[in-house]
Parts: sequence; C-alpha cells; structure tokens
Amino acid sequence: MESTALSSLRGTVGLWSATFDAVPPVRAIQLAQEIEDLGYPSLWFPEAWGREAYTQAALFLSVTTRLTVATGIANVWARDAVATRNAARTLAAASGDRFVLGLGVSHQPLVERLRGHAYGSPVEHLRDYLEAMDAVPMHAPEAETPVPVVLAALGPRMLRLASARADGAFTYLVTPGHTATARAALGGGFLVVEQAVVLGQDRATYLERAHAHLDFYTGLANYRNNWARLGFTEADWVRGGSEALCEALVAHVDLEGAREVVAQHRAAGADHVLLQVLGEGSEPPLEEWRRLAEVVVG
Repeated sequence: MESTALSSLRGTVGLWSATFDAVPPVRAIQLAQEIEDLGYPSLWFPEAWGREAYTQAALFLSVTTRLTVATGIANVWARDAVATRNAARTLAAASGDRFVLGLGVSHQPLVERLRGHAYGSPVEHLRDYLEAMDAVPMHAPEAETPVPVVLAALGPRMLRLASARADGAFTYLVTPGHTATARAALGGGFLVVEQAVVLGQDRATYLERAHAHLDFYTGLANYRNNWARLGFTEADWVRGGSEALCEALVAHVDLEGAREVVAQHRAAGADHVLLQVLGEGSEPPLEEWRRLAEVVVG
C-alpha cells in the first residue's frame, strides 16, 4: 500500500533546491514556510558539503504543517543504517507522515575525498544498506512508523533495485525520454523526476546559468554514464556541458513552457515532478518560485 506522503504527491509539482545552504538556518526555515504558503506540496534538497540532511529536514518539518519534506538525496555513506532508519522514523512520526526518505550512493569524489570511504560497487553497497535498514530495531514509540523510501537511480541496475527494494525512484538531470525508460524499469513504483529550468532571460543568460549548473555534474562518472545511454558523447560533457547537453537537461522556458515541460515528464510516466529553478548566483530564487506557483500549483 502506497504511503500517505507519496500518494499526496501524485500528479503534483514540487521544488528541488540546493540553495538553502547559501543562507543562514533561520532564513532557510522562513523560505520553507513561504514555499508551503505558495501551495507547493513538497520540498526536496540534496546533501553534499552543506547541512546534514536529517537536521535540515527536521528544521523544515518543524515550521510547516502541510509541506512534504524529502531528502533528495541523503548520502548513505554519511551514516549507518541504524541512524538512517531511526532518524527517518522520528521525522515521519513527528510530522504526521510528511517525510520522504530519499537515499543514494552519491559519487566517488564526494565519498572518497570528502568522507574518506572506499566507494566500491554502488548497487551492491546500497542493496546491503537497505537490507541492514530492514533489520534495524528501535526502542521508542515511533518504532513501527512506516517511512517511504525512494532511491536515486539512473541506470537499469539501480532502477531494478528501486523497483524491488524501495517505494520508488528519484531521477536527476534527465530527459523525458529517460523518464519513459525509468517508468518501464520501475513498474508501478513511485517515480520522482527533477527538471532544471531557467525562467525567461535571454539566451546568453540561459546558457550562462545552464553551463554553470552543469559544471560540477559533468565531472561525475555516474551522470556521464547515463548521458551516454541517452546518446550523448564525450564531446557533450566537456566541463559545463555542450550547448546540446544544456538544451536537453535545462529547460529555457517562460511560465507556460514550465507547465509544458512538466507535462512531458508526466506523459512519460513521472508521478511527481520537481522543478529546480536556476536563478542568479547561489541565492534562493524566491521571486521565480512565486511566479511559478501561479501556473504549476493547484
């Protein structure tokens, strides 16, 4: 049976953003409150060099009453299965089932250079981690609280693992074509798809923001491997990406165009689409979130 947290998100549009780490915690929770007031049903954020994922989720959940908060994605190398399972149970119970646990294996540089672990085989490591989570005891009232789990998944093996061992999958930096492939691999599991957008702006500004956005990701093998499956080549993942890669992964749209790109992912099988607005610099793009809400919320 599908969880309340996921079923409430079916057919809706949420937000994904890494910009909360650019502002003080008090400002970040104010932004979460405004996002809820704007009517967005969900807020997703990553875990890398910034705030610890479950701490940030607790901050956002504590100041909202309707917003579903999700880790997108919490790094399994950051803590053991006991900490993850029991933190998730507490967050879900305390928030009235408004927490979604997004888990992933991150990327080799972040795991080895930042955290000092040996990366190993991502699929096997995540499979073992999920098995360990299934066996975790908890001596607290929320021990039996169910928590929906979605896995960061791009390739066929990770999508099969998400289908077999989780409630669904989360995809990032993909095309509607990939969404269709993910839907076929996932079966009936819940599919969350992130879509980056630049709202308005001239082409030069669009390309500047798109290249800046892709600059880090083009250095990561997991994404390059997936783009190769989509038909791109090494020439496309030069640092910052080729124009063709930018155009495939970052939509240059007006408000109506944002609604159209969401519709493309939905038609391809997405259950919940997350828009990542690329604004100016690293500041939270609050004005763009406000404008988007007029066409994608409700």
